[in-house]
Amino acid sequence: MKYLFSLILFTAAFSVQAQEPVQWDLKSCVEYAIQHNISVQQADVSARLAKLQADLASSNRLPTINGTTGMGMRFGRSIDPTTNGFSSTQFLYNNFGLNGGIQLYNAGKLKNNAAATNLSWYASEADKLTIANDISLNVATYYLQILSAIEQSEIAKIQIQQTKEQLAATGKRVEVGLLPELNLLELETQLANDSSNYINAISSVQQSKLNMMALLNLDAAKPFEILAQPVDQIKLQTFADLQPDYVFNVATQNMPNIKAATLRVQAAEKNSLAAKAGFYPSLSFGYNLTSNFSNQSKDWANVWNGWNTQVNNNFGQNVGFQMSIPLFNGNQSKINYRQSKLNLSNVKLQADNTQLKLKQDIYSAYTNAIVAFNKLNAAQKALTSSEKTYQFATKRYELGLLGTIELLSNQNNYLKAKVNFKTAQYEYVFRIKLLEFYKGEALTL
Repeated sequence: MKYLFSLILFTAAFSVQAQEPVQWDLKSCVEYAIQHNISVQQADVSARLAKLQADLASSNRLPTINGTTGMGMRFGRSIDPTTNGFSSTQFLYNNFGLNGGIQLYNAGKLKNNAAATNLSWYASEADKLTIANDISLNVATYYLQILSAIEQSEIAKIQIQQTKEQLAATGKRVEVGLLPELNLLELETQLANDSSNYINAISSVQQSKLNMMALLNLDAAKPFEILAQPVDQIKLQTFADLQPDYVFNVATQNMPNIKAATLRVQAAEKNSLAAKAGFYPSLSFGYNLTSNFSNQSKDWANVWNGWNTQVNNNFGQNVGFQMSIPLFNGNQSKINYRQSKLNLSNVKLQADNTQLKLKQDIYSAYTNAIVAFNKLNAAQKALTSSEKTYQFATKRYELGLLGTIELLSNQNNYLKAKVNFKTAQYEYVFRIKLLEFYKGEALTL
């Protein structure tokens, strides 16, 4: 089964700290976030606990062996362990024992319990990957927000340069009396607004970086720079490769939450079989080895030197089979079995709901991608139109056929169109990347 980010998550384990790169690309951010995220670490602890439960259930099928020993002083009337006769004499005793056994037949209860706990452990491992996937999506969202904010700050910087050039050209024309001084004042106001927009854009970049650093559990005081990749260079699959039916069929094989739900259904089935075993007899085999020593031995000359001889002489053994037949136990077996069947029905419904939600999410993601594509086309047309309008307005302004207010209005419309276009580009990238994610592709740019 192919899981997203499974190699990323467990190659270095949690004891290995990722080295922080100078410039963070999306892959580096995803790897670092998964290794340091608290929710992922908690899921790892839960999976380890589930593994211990699975090991314990498997060990219950093994034979048992236990040793016992005791030593003490007896007073008053008691049975001498070496003669089995009553004695009123104080004496020292020492006993030994070894016992154990194994269940030979239990209608598959231990086997099904072991299988159920193993399946639950596998489900916990899949849960860990599900959380890692969620973290990865959050990282991708923040990463694209940073890229978008950087591009918008660059647009704002270009806007300032354009306004400065217009201000210089207008200043010369005002000096020779070709334009009134009001035009110059209006451009100076525009330059101030452009500078304010640039400051806001830079602030947005820094805030987006801080959001990412918080997700990565990085110190906010540390420098943090991402690898700025132009949105036009990001490779995207086509809609033909991302049809929702096809993506859903692939996702049902790849997504760890689907795998976890399926494993829990299988575990519930095994638990139901284990509960059903409570209606059937069980057969076990056991053994017991015992021996003892007493200083009341008749061989007074060898009371202490004959310890080995006395232990050997008192050595006893017994082996046997025991069958337990459940005749009536207060309806416990019946209720346990009914509970297991209801739990099985519940986890089946949960699995169906998980599949249904996945299908809804994929179809919704596909619809959002179509909308984003249409918005991108509309934004591109608006950008082309506003750019031509601004170019015509600039020429008319240079010829004295257009006022400064009209020029600045066209310039601001052009700026807004560029920002909207970049925003639409990144939204489209995210929507396509989300579909690629459901398809099983790693989140890379």
